Amino acid sequence: MSILKGIRVIDCGTYIAGPAAATILSDFGADVIKVEYPRGGDPYRRLGAVPGMPVSGLNYCWILDARNRRSVALDLSKEDGRAILHRLTAAADVFITNYQPDLVARFGMSYEDLSAANPRLIYAYVTGYGEQGGEAGKPGYDTTAYWARSGLMGLMYNSDTEPTLAPAGFGDHPTATSLFGAIMLALYQREHTGKGARVSTSLMATGAWSNSCQIQAAHCGAEFPARRTRSTTINPLVNHYVTRDGFRFILCCLDPRHDWARLCNALGFREMIGNPRFHTFKARTEHARELIELLDRVIGALDMAQCAKLFNQHGVVWGPVPSPGEVAQDEQMQANGLYPEIDRAGPLRTVDSPMRVDGVEKRKPAMAPEIGEHSREILLELGYSQEEVSTLVAGGAVGA
Repeated sequence: MSILKGIRVIDCGTYIAGPAAATILSDFGADVIKVEYPRGGDPYRRLGAVPGMPVSGLNYCWILDARNRRSVALDLSKEDGRAILHRLTAAADVFITNYQPDLVARFGMSYEDLSAANPRLIYAYVTGYGEQGGEAGKPGYDTTAYWARSGLMGLMYNSDTEPTLAPAGFGDHPTATSLFGAIMLALYQREHTGKGARVSTSLMATGAWSNSCQIQAAHCGAEFPARRTRSTTINPLVNHYVTRDGFRFILCCLDPRHDWARLCNALGFREMIGNPRFHTFKARTEHARELIELLDRVIGALDMAQCAKLFNQHGVVWGPVPSPGEVAQDEQMQANGLYPEIDRAGPLRTVDSPMRVDGVEKRKPAMAPEIGEHSREILLELGYSQEEVSTLVAGGAVGA
């Protein structure tokens, strides 16, 4: 049995950070209803068409994050649309939104507004920069509020390059996972108190948590090392290399006592183990360029399959650096069920949410809905008559 069967979630958000929390809830059996604008729907539907995004005949962003939902299209600028939303939330367990504060107030969808009719409601709110301070309410995407503001963008580049943009959803999905955790805490609390709660997170807060080791170092007055290049890195044994057949991988050898010997044994130059230029961590840093040139030459003469076999035999910690297309075919990920098939005509896989519970089978993903695909169905469930639904559609409060 699904853990969250019987839990109803109203996803009244846009893009990813809020709605993807509902996606995780849906994976564990929650009934998710997507509320979106009748004309155009959630703007996230169009993210895949933005210049620079991968080109596909399928709406891959929407397929990923809007799975397992029913869509009701409501014009919340109309009184009838707001009345339907209030009727939806009166019988819901969780309400999720990331609307700007002025829209929350305009549409009468604050926690105080909705919990008055449903004291058991868990109200989950996502912002870009938090709800206090001079930038509270400021619009923020994960590129600005998570990737840039957290210091990650200013940290993750070499001295001979410039900062790069983060891929789509890079900060949104971790933020959605944070919100999911907050929602589950509130549901647990409700089991003990019978009362709902308002929970929140922000892109900025999740970005700070993602970069927290570096930020904590700054709080402790740490002295940060100068930015380096691949050829002058402090530790050549934590670096990326390319094999003869063009595969890139990264070494992550963090044990200074044993890793150098393991690598030398794996690559067949055991005579280098005691070489004073490379024998200690300090020596390897001082002679980093020379050591990287040596490793480039030796590794560049081997195929990836050879390197993988040798590294695995000798306990060298490493990992491939694949392209997205290669990741989509990753046998290890497939073996762990990370790419479940979507319930549709024709083969198509999606990416699973990252948590599991032993003995619990997650829901088979269902295709994302069209705008207002389930509007009539949902309104009838709420007690509206067929005639009332037709009138609401004709008046523009509902899209169907």
